[in-house]
Amino acid sequence: MTVLHLADETEAADLAAFLSRLLHYDRGAAVRLQAVGTALAVFGRPPSFEVLAVRAVGLAKPYENGLDSALDVTVSAGEFLESVDERAATAAVPAAVTGPPWAGVLPPRAGWCPEPGLPAPDTLRAAVAAAVAEFRSRTEQLAPERRTRGELDRIGRDIWSREIGGTGLPVRAVHAAQSLGFLRPGAGREDTGLYSAGAWLRLRTPYGSVAVRRPGLGASGLGALGVSVR
Repeated sequence: MTVLHLADETEAADLAAFLSRLLHYDRGAAVRLQAVGTALAVFGRPPSFEVLAVRAVGLAKPYENGLDSALDVTVSAGEFLESVDERAATAAVPAAVTGPPWAGVLPPRAGWCPEPGLPAPDTLRAAVAAAVAEFRSRTEQLAPERRTRGELDRIGRDIWSREIGGTGLPVRAVHAAQSLGFLRPGAGREDTGLYSAGAWLRLRTPYGSVAVRRPGLGASGLGALGVSVR
């Protein structure tokens, strides 16, 4: 079994926290792991948000496994979490699983261009709080007989599909970033940004990225190894 040597205990703890959050939304979650050199990218897709989450993890030494110089495998998020040893700063790579469809459609490694108009992180967090409050208020106003799954989903789609300003970034992507621990108070304006590449939009923070596919732009710009996406 391949053992990854993470940069330090903090990287190990952050990786474990990210995997735990993914499993909170999907107990059967899978993650795609890609490692080249001293960079490991962990891709996951929490179903509640319909986004692709990317957590970049530093390795203490370049990835190597016999003649292989790169790692690219889809595994169980739960098994991967169980293998993380925070004190030793290591993680074992579990056996590969049949990947879900999203695992074959990743953002590109390069070619990202900055997009203007992204508000400051405090404003983004306020937008999420306002959306959550609106959802709660609108659902509480429903008569009991109208409080169906279909009606709740309709309200949710109306609120979470709204764009942040004129950026094209849906509110659900910002909600996902906050729920996954990427949009922490420590993330400042200077190191939080919005980028585009082909059909993709990416909200990047120091703690991870959330990527969404823009409708109507096809599947251009797919990445084989996305370890540089942070």
